[in-house]
Amino acid sequence: MDRQPISREGYDKLKEDIAKLEVQKSEVAELIKLAREEGDLSENAEYHGQRETQGMIQAKIHQLKSKLASCYIVDRSAMPKGVVGFGSVVTVKDLSDGMEEQYELVGPGEEDYSCEPMKILTNSPIAEGLTGKKVGDQVEIEIPSGKLNMEITKIEDPE
Repeated sequence: MDRQPISREGYDKLKEDIAKLEVQKSEVAELIKLAREEGDLSENAEYHGQRETQGMIQAKIHQLKSKLASCYIVDRSAMPKGVVGFGSVVTVKDLSDGMEEQYELVGPGEEDYSCEPMKILTNSPIAEGLTGKKVGDQVEIEIPSGKLNMEITKIEDPE
């Protein structure tokens, strides 16, 4: 798997999320201990429910740690100027309907598809198609629902 760039803020957020989950896991372990003390485990719904919760928390911790392991911290201010890359905010015009959209290229844990500009992962098809391009470049990007034909109209360099 290719390593992905991440900002210091994104890295710190993932570390914080892991720490919170570790605390939750400890709390659940205590609840499991209490439920176990109630006797017959075969009919102890509380025990089985807490064990399931513990498994889900552990899976989430593993997922976040895997994300961190596949990342490297990037100083956004050191990124090239005038070229689409990690941390850039890119304005594109859809050549099929003339609509404009903005994307910010971010690392794992920082993606947010509901905000403006939309924060998309650097390894997403759209981000990969835009990376390395300049204002005025036209790109054709293959996405699951077909092809996008876009022109880059503006690039805001990372700070």
